[in-house]
Amino acid sequence: MAKYNLILPRMGESVSEATIVKWLKQPGDWIEVDDSVVDIATDKVDSDVPSPVEGKLIEQLFTEDSIAQVGDVIAILEVEGERDDDASQSGERTSDSGYSEPAKGEDSDGADVIVDIDDSQQSLNVGDRDSIDDEEGRVIPGLDLLGERGKGGRFYSPLVKNIAAEEGISEEELDQITGSGLEGRVTKQDILNYIDERKDAPVAVEKAPISETVGSSSDSMESKDSSTRTMVAETGDEIIEMDRMRKLIAQHMVDSVQTSPHVCSFIEVDVTNIVNWRSRVKEDFEKKEGVKITFTPIFIEAVAKAIRDYPMINISVSGTQIIKKGNINVGMAAALPSGNLIVPVIRNADQLNLVGLSQVVNDLAGRARANRLKPDETQGGTFTVTNVGSFGSMMGTPIINQPQVAILAIGSIGKKPAVLETEYGDVIAIRQKMIMSLSYDHRVVDGALGGMFLKRIAEYLEGWDIDRKL
Repeated sequence: MAKYNLILPRMGESVSEATIVKWLKQPGDWIEVDDSVVDIATDKVDSDVPSPVEGKLIEQLFTEDSIAQVGDVIAILEVEGERDDDASQSGERTSDSGYSEPAKGEDSDGADVIVDIDDSQQSLNVGDRDSIDDEEGRVIPGLDLLGERGKGGRFYSPLVKNIAAEEGISEEELDQITGSGLEGRVTKQDILNYIDERKDAPVAVEKAPISETVGSSSDSMESKDSSTRTMVAETGDEIIEMDRMRKLIAQHMVDSVQTSPHVCSFIEVDVTNIVNWRSRVKEDFEKKEGVKITFTPIFIEAVAKAIRDYPMINISVSGTQIIKKGNINVGMAAALPSGNLIVPVIRNADQLNLVGLSQVVNDLAGRARANRLKPDETQGGTFTVTNVGSFGSMMGTPIINQPQVAILAIGSIGKKPAVLETEYGDVIAIRQKMIMSLSYDHRVVDGALGGMFLKRIAEYLEGWDIDRKL
């Protein structure tokens, strides 16, 4: 019998580690090919790791709630054969895990353009720089481009700096941590050990009523650290710990509001033709295409067309530069059974017809609800659509999904009296209407652009051909 090393596969360009959530197989269990062995969680999505071979699980190398790096051996299987699996064999098998990896040297379908905000000079973006992991304190050529040095002159990797920022560790305090890496550099484990030791130390808890610590004007000006101070629950209160995804969503929302000055524009849209058309074709559509036709792909089609008309909505900001995105990748916010939200991305949405959009929307929404999305399927979005009307809301003012600069909210559709102009004069009729709202980053999107873009989406929807063929 031989041993096979099951490794944590690569799960996307920006994903370097994952949390071991739950072992689905225990030592001694027999595992078939493609059996899920362990549930994992990244900062993007929850997923699982299937086995590319059959055999018996003999050892788990990570405990639940621990963090493994991409490429780490997480379990050992006993398989048929005479020679133990080596690292190179394990690496070759990572592609069988179901996670896609772009071929080396492969270019994206569209080229991003970088525009300097000050002088509007344009240059082609040569591509995103690969992430470099320095968690072991190694000196890697070019790493200074991604990390930074503290006041004491010691270099800190982006991973260590991010952990320090999340835990409220100042630069002065960071400089006092003893590093075990090369040349005394602080590794990921060093800072995690320091955090554990700091938590064990006695902490003075400020016993103040919640009403006095939340919502006052003075508190709104305090630092990020003060927002996480301990609150004292009153009798009868229930304390519910946020799950991992809710913590990530909370931080993402706070970061977005602190990054972008939000402005919101509204427009009412007459979608009577769309409602009537869908009611007439939905049964035939499902029989012919095998998927249901919902309003979502219709809205996304209109959004993609409007983005082509107004490409400066399809941008992101980096310092004083505007990155004009080469592809139109539309994210659609989807609600999970847990109540959390996730945003799968429809890539190159402008290149898909209505049938293709319907198939992709149904596939992504279904796998999102089943927690079967791959991490790459939630990345790379350039614009986001959220349907607040599915929950009965008339309208919403959504928070921008960074690093994008705009997000569209679609309200509920309902019958309303409306004044129509006819050849015989104005008449009052019952029409199907809804309200759309666009939140946008006022640093780079002015009211004129935001308003014209929103109006263009409405024009595409109101101009729907009632006789459109499938």
